Amino acid sequence: MIVYNDSKAQFVSDVVNNEIADKILELTRKYGLCAGQDREYISWQNSMQFMRNIVDSKDIDDDVRIAIEYQIPLTSKRVDFIISGSDADNNNNVVIVELKQWTTAEVVDDEMTYCVRTYVANADRIVSHPSYQAYAYSRFIYNYAQTVSDENIKIVPCAYLHNFAPESKSVLANPIYEQWYKAAPFFIKNEVGKFSDFVKKYVTKKSSKGDLLYLIDNGRIRPTKALQDSLVSMVKGNKEFMLLDEQAVVYDMCVKTMTQCKKDEKKRTIVIQGGPGTGKSVLAINLLMEFINKKWNASYITKNRAPRDVFKELLTKSDAKKKVNIEGLFKSSFGLSAYKSNFFDCLIVDEAHRLIRDQYGKNHVWDCINASLCTIFLLDEDQAITIKDIGSVAEVEKCCRDLRSIFVMRAEAKLVSQFRCNGSDAYIQFIDKLLQRAKETVDVELSDLNYDFQVFDNPNDLRNVLREKNKINNKARMVAGYCYNWNVKNNRDEYDIYLEDGFKAKWNLPGDNIWAINPNSFEEVGCIHTAQGLEFDYVGVFIGRDLTYNPETHKVETHQDMISKDDKSSGIRNRTTSPELAHRLLLNTYKTLLTRGQKGCYVYCEDKNLRDYFKAFLNK
Repeated sequence: MIVYNDSKAQFVSDVVNNEIADKILELTRKYGLCAGQDREYISWQNSMQFMRNIVDSKDIDDDVRIAIEYQIPLTSKRVDFIISGSDADNNNNVVIVELKQWTTAEVVDDEMTYCVRTYVANADRIVSHPSYQAYAYSRFIYNYAQTVSDENIKIVPCAYLHNFAPESKSVLANPIYEQWYKAAPFFIKNEVGKFSDFVKKYVTKKSSKGDLLYLIDNGRIRPTKALQDSLVSMVKGNKEFMLLDEQAVVYDMCVKTMTQCKKDEKKRTIVIQGGPGTGKSVLAINLLMEFINKKWNASYITKNRAPRDVFKELLTKSDAKKKVNIEGLFKSSFGLSAYKSNFFDCLIVDEAHRLIRDQYGKNHVWDCINASLCTIFLLDEDQAITIKDIGSVAEVEKCCRDLRSIFVMRAEAKLVSQFRCNGSDAYIQFIDKLLQRAKETVDVELSDLNYDFQVFDNPNDLRNVLREKNKINNKARMVAGYCYNWNVKNNRDEYDIYLEDGFKAKWNLPGDNIWAINPNSFEEVGCIHTAQGLEFDYVGVFIGRDLTYNPETHKVETHQDMISKDDKSSGIRNRTTSPELAHRLLLNTYKTLLTRGQKGCYVYCEDKNLRDYFKAFLNK
């Protein structure tokens, strides 16, 4: 969507007559975009003066096209400024400019190669490097706008920081950001001439094709061949994403159903159920690859960000530019309500049990089905962990009736084979019986499973043993129930978790969305929201005082009042949450944590009675 779109001559006139900010504001409101706050209005007032100085040159024809606040298809992101036209050799070019009013910036950390720290929105914040931001926007347009490849249009990204102090340029030019500013050059306060020359290198006259951005915006939006080839190369041969057993059967069923949707244009919704470790996410990534390869407009959806970020890392093997290339394929369930019905060919919704009704009253299950011709939900109702989680078979079926989508849930669409817990379904049954979750369970001999399950009396011993496991291949992590406060994040203390024998640790640090595979994150403890949907070779689980054992009644008991007061998301501690619901959610939480390990699970319980019960259970 293009907000402001006019000739260079009209843009210059609007700036000179001090009308530009009012025009942009009026148009953003007309199109129903979330914009027009005071600071945005002021930024338009200021930045457009500087852009006028760049384009108001006799070397740039008056009919060159200028666009402001261009909303990139399939996203809520907007490009600040665009100049489109042709160069001296009649090549078609679109120059996208990321505008910043910063005056200085700082390097955050040598490991954080995407980000800088600067003063913005009345506070010091960690934000994207402007060159990275411009490059990412350009790749998204290139990957989805069919017109770009059809008409051989070059997308040229850059950034302009018109207030940025020359003495601070070395920060943005730090070698850790080199791959971004080489791909998308940035220009600062004293580089007006240099920036003007850069623009004129690509655009001096109107394209013979007319308004290039209008052609792009009104052209077909679908994955381009470059994106298809990129994703296929990442998945093929990647052992993390191999399909086995009934995963392949379900895969074929989903492809067949999606093909039928494209033929008859009838809306369908598929539900795939599977417990922890049954390969739901591996299936989802393979389906995404197949649909993109067929030039279908598909995306992978989760409510929580951590699984999306980890899968992007695994697919790209930490290649930053490859990651940018596939960024647009991975989306949050938030914001899907903004899309018209059947905008997507297919949405593949992983961890669908975590979908919610948000603070605006939007039902994310309904939003997913409405936005897509075919919607695939991968869910496990036993992994619902908050009072807001509404992703269930019943809810999907209800929304299908409302939206007239054919509901598909076949017997073969249930994943049962284990690819975690040493490939044993019996381990899941063992955990259900250990936590007294199921009324009817089978007896399981853990010794027969070749799975390393240990109960520790000392939390330091657990950490030490797990640390040695992690040295092998960085696939061991500590996790805990949500009953410890976030002291570090709230500036109360240096540590969050204190246990007996001097044990202390921090929760996973804010902003580390790849905690599960970050080589520097072992000493941090992951919470349920960070660990859910992910797996390790070995997992260490700290069970807090929200789970205890009563030796008189021989019952595992839950205590919703022991949930951390800093827990703002689960709702378990709320007075309005019934003890029955709190009990189910707490057991779901610990089942989820106890089933993250492929080869082993080490446990420490704060409650000695629970610890003794676990050890006795192992020795039955």
